[in-house]
Amino acid sequence: TQSCFFLDGAKSKYRLGNECEQYVELTGTQELYKFKDNSTVALKGTLALLQDFGDDKDFSGNNYAKWAEAYLMWNNISYLNGANVWAGRRFYNRNDIHISDFYYWNQSATGFGIDNFKYNDLYYSYVFSRKDDVFQDKPVNRHDITVSGFNTNPNGTLSVGVSYIPKIDEPDSHSGTSFSVQHKQKLGKLNNTLAFQYGYGPGTGLSYTGDTSLSSKDKSWRVVEFIDGQITENFSAQAELIYQKDEREEASNEQEWYSVGVRPVYALNDQFKLVGELGFDAVKRDKTATLTKLTFAPTWSPKGKGFWDRPEFRLYYTYAIWNKEAQERADLNNAGSTLSSTGNFGTSRNGSNFGLQVEYWW
Repeated sequence: TQSCFFLDGAKSKYRLGNECEQYVELTGTQELYKFKDNSTVALKGTLALLQDFGDDKDFSGNNYAKWAEAYLMWNNISYLNGANVWAGRRFYNRNDIHISDFYYWNQSATGFGIDNFKYNDLYYSYVFSRKDDVFQDKPVNRHDITVSGFNTNPNGTLSVGVSYIPKIDEPDSHSGTSFSVQHKQKLGKLNNTLAFQYGYGPGTGLSYTGDTSLSSKDKSWRVVEFIDGQITENFSAQAELIYQKDEREEASNEQEWYSVGVRPVYALNDQFKLVGELGFDAVKRDKTATLTKLTFAPTWSPKGKGFWDRPEFRLYYTYAIWNKEAQERADLNNAGSTLSSTGNFGTSRNGSNFGLQVEYWW
């Protein structure tokens, strides 16, 4: 069975040659009616299937086959200045870093909303939701407001968002709020994104619904910076830098997370690439746990040279090294996992794997 390398306390892992599951999304949209103003009513559904390698193929436990999206939408409503309204379960305002698959600002949920109401050259969106994860134990109300379209500088735009989670009707629960500010900048052939996030109480989920037992004394901060682009005809890359600090009333639950990674891609010709990825994570509590992962992947890319051209068929080799603190935390919190002393690599604090990885979207 493939072993994947993930550091306890980190919010993501670097993906290339480090995914121990098969994941498929199948999406369909059916237009139901078109009005005279060209607005349309439609249904959209997305079936998602996830299967960990080595598990029984029954889509139970951590494996699943589920409707990730199932919602009704009314698009391009003229008397709402071209806004859309929707209700159901949907992916929404998903901001992620591709190389680590980290969705740092994500308003996907079950609920309803109005999307991109334009006023004075700005776009306003609102979402009311009850669940932002199908595995969420109990429904929790959440209100998300996003304003986008601030033209801050040439080729630069700003979006701001606030998420409010009211107190639920349970003992020792609290309300919470999170704030997100994101700037996107076009720099020639490069695209840069910088985001700042802050939350307290259940808002420490930082755009997700956090622990409702946390109070205003519990806070989280996060800075996200990533850049990608086609630098030359044959060379492209994506790089990221993340810092997050979790301050808790219970000091033993405090931590800091640092993550830095890069995926360079060099195209030898129209169909063949050399892809590498180097990622480093550190989680500091009383001591600091670290994990470094390096992957090299000769890649067949029949659709072209670009960073985003798919499909890609990758033959990869991955090597990782971690410290004693990372191993001890894995022993404590996830015995038998890759970094633990009872995992595939035993008491050794380094390991490697190789295989074939396929990524395709259309």
